[in-house]
Amino acid sequence: MKRLQIKTAQNVNINFTLANVGQRLFALGVDNVIKFAYLYFAMEFLDFRMFQTALEGDSWSLRAIDVLIFLPVTFYSLYSEILLNGQTVGKKLLHLKVINIDGFKPSTTDFIIRWFLRVVDFNLFTLLFVYVASLGLDDEIALLMLLFFFGKMIGFLLILFTDNQQRFGDIIANTVVIYLKDNVQFSETILENISNAYVPTYPNVIKLSDNDVRIIKNTFNSAKKYNDFKTLIKLRSKVLEVTGIKSIHKTDKEFIDVVLKDYNFYTQSM
Repeated sequence: MKRLQIKTAQNVNINFTLANVGQRLFALGVDNVIKFAYLYFAMEFLDFRMFQTALEGDSWSLRAIDVLIFLPVTFYSLYSEILLNGQTVGKKLLHLKVINIDGFKPSTTDFIIRWFLRVVDFNLFTLLFVYVASLGLDDEIALLMLLFFFGKMIGFLLILFTDNQQRFGDIIANTVVIYLKDNVQFSETILENISNAYVPTYPNVIKLSDNDVRIIKNTFNSAKKYNDFKTLIKLRSKVLEVTGIKSIHKTDKEFIDVVLKDYNFYTQSM
């Protein structure tokens, strides 16, 4: 699997595993099953024939009903990714997630761009396909099949051959799809081993973010490994400045170790 390495402003490298084309196709398949299931139940259990009879001759109202039925399907990926923090149901089951290429959560605008440009990724020649079909040419079948197949393959080919495995919508929105279920070591995460009886010392650690704690832990581990006491002093000072904590620990190592454990205690308890 390909990996994406992001260097933070604090010069800490964070590695993400990029989702491959097979995983993304599988997730797309799951999402399509959900869409078809919705359409089936909508048609099966809602009596649209009653509407058709009542609105017979009113073609505009009938088209409006059709549009309303298909709205949840049309906007499925957009509202799913916004509400589920970069995931659809298919992506969630496959442990995939959309993130900004700089490692942050995409904005709503980014999600809208990704959704809108599915037209290019999966339906590039739809209008041309319809136009050719309307010509009624004798040998149009082969051309129609070629247009349909190639138009649907644009996103697939881009994911396959771009460096960061991005479809056109990802490239323009500056996003990537990552695989969350990665084989990382426990020491590489922000998690700490704390017992059920653990008593926290510094409630103000909740002012830190997950990314802050990840950077603190990586820097802390590196400084301990090389006995870099200057870095430990700077790290302690920065934590005190950001959180407003009044330290009761004499050594920098003890203080930072407790901060990491306290953060885990409070965030896992919420």
